[in-house]
Amino acid sequence: MQDWLTMTACDLGRGIGMGQIDPVELTETYLSAIDAHPHRDRIYARVTHDRARAEAQAAQERARLGLRRSLLDGVPISWKDLFDTAGIVTEAGSALLKDRVPDADALVLRNATAMGTVCLGKTHMSELAFSGLGLNPVTATPPCINDEDAVSGGSSSGAAASVAWGLAACGIGSDTGGSVRIPAAWNDLVGLKTTAGRLSLEGVVPLCLRFDTVGPVARSVEDAAQMLALLEGGSPADLRGASLKGLRFAELQTVAQDDLRDAPRAAYQEAVEKLRAAGAEIIPLEVPELHEAMALSGILYTTEAYGLWRDVIEANPDAMYPEILERFRMGQGTSGPDYVAAWAKLKACRNAWDAATAGFDAVLAPSAPILPPNLDRLMNDHDYYVSENLLALRNTRIGNLMGLAALTLPTGTPSCGLMMLGYPGSEEVLLRLGSAAESALA
Repeated sequence: MQDWLTMTACDLGRGIGMGQIDPVELTETYLSAIDAHPHRDRIYARVTHDRARAEAQAAQERARLGLRRSLLDGVPISWKDLFDTAGIVTEAGSALLKDRVPDADALVLRNATAMGTVCLGKTHMSELAFSGLGLNPVTATPPCINDEDAVSGGSSSGAAASVAWGLAACGIGSDTGGSVRIPAAWNDLVGLKTTAGRLSLEGVVPLCLRFDTVGPVARSVEDAAQMLALLEGGSPADLRGASLKGLRFAELQTVAQDDLRDAPRAAYQEAVEKLRAAGAEIIPLEVPELHEAMALSGILYTTEAYGLWRDVIEANPDAMYPEILERFRMGQGTSGPDYVAAWAKLKACRNAWDAATAGFDAVLAPSAPILPPNLDRLMNDHDYYVSENLLALRNTRIGNLMGLAALTLPTGTPSCGLMMLGYPGSEEVLLRLGSAAESALA
C-alpha cells in the first residue's frame, strides 16, 4: 500500500479497474498518510475526510458493478484553496477571506467529481495567488521536496507539495503568471498551464481574470492529460506513439536565457541535448518584442488585480502580508488609458510571437532561472524577496503574456524543469510532445 503513495494517478486508476486496488483502501491510505505527516498543516489547509470517504465508497460500488466513469474514478486528488467547495471553508490563503464558506463547488471540481475523483482536501497557497514563491506567513508555507528550508513555489504551493510528498495522487492548481509550473518544476513534477478561457473559472477565487487559468500538477504527462479531460468533461489526449523524431523546436533566447543560475542552466542544456538525441531539431530563436511585453506585465497584472480586490483590501489592509499588499497596491496608480494602451501593445507583441514561432512544433525554455529560495531569508530580506519573486515567474510569465498553452517537465536535476510553450488551445498536441519528451528525459 505504501507504493500507492508514489504511483501515478493513471496507474492507480488502472489498478482499480483491474480489481487490484480498492478505492476505499486507497483513500484511507492517503488520509492516514496526510494525518501522520509532519508537514500536514503546512501543506493542507483543510483535509476533507468525510467527503473523501463518501466519494471513495461511491467509487468502490461503481468499480464493483463495472460502471467506472473514467480512468481516474476512485483516485484521490487535492485542490488548491481557491476552488470553491460547498460547505467547506475556501480562503485563497488570505485572512481577508477568513471563514468564507461557499454554497457550491467550483465547476471544474464538479466536473472532476462527476467523473469519479476523490477530493482529499484544500491545499495552502500564496496569498490571493499573487506570488510565485509560495511563501505565506498568513496561513502556511509548504516545504519544497528537495529542501525543507526552501519554499515550494507558488502560488499553487500546496498543490505541488501534496503530490511531491506522497499526500495526493494529483493536485489541481491555477496559473496566472506561472503558478502551476513553478511549484511543479521546483518539486520535480509535471505542470500544465492551460490556455486562458479553456477551463471554467466559475467558482474560482480570481486574481487577474484575463490571465487566470486552471491546471494540474501531476507525476506524469499522462496524469496531466487525464486530469485536463476530467476538469472540462472531455476526452483525454491520445499519447500513444508519441515521438520527437522529425519535430522542430525553437530554443527561446530572448529573456528566457538571461541570468540563469548554474544548476538550472546546466539542467536545461542537458535536457535540450537529450531531446536532440531523440531526433528533434532544435533551432535558436529571438523574439525581440518579448522585451516590450515583459515590461507591460506590471501594468497589466497589478492593475487588474488591484481593481478586483481594492475594496476588500482597503477595508482591512493590516490583515495582509505586507509584501503581497505592496504588490497589489502597485496597481492603484495606473490610468484607464494607460491600461487600455498596454493591452493594445501586448496584442501587437502576441502577433509578433505568432509570426516568429509559426514554423515550430513548440518553443523550449528553462522553467525557472533559479532554484527554490530559502524561506527564512525571504522573510527577513526585502530586497531578496523582491528579486527572487520576480525571477521565479519571469520565464513562465512569457506563456501567460503570449496567451499560450505551456507544460513543464522534470529534467532529472532536482528542482529544475524544462518548459515547452505551445500554441493557444493546443493542449492535446503539447501533451503528445510532452509525453515524447518525458521519455527522452527519463
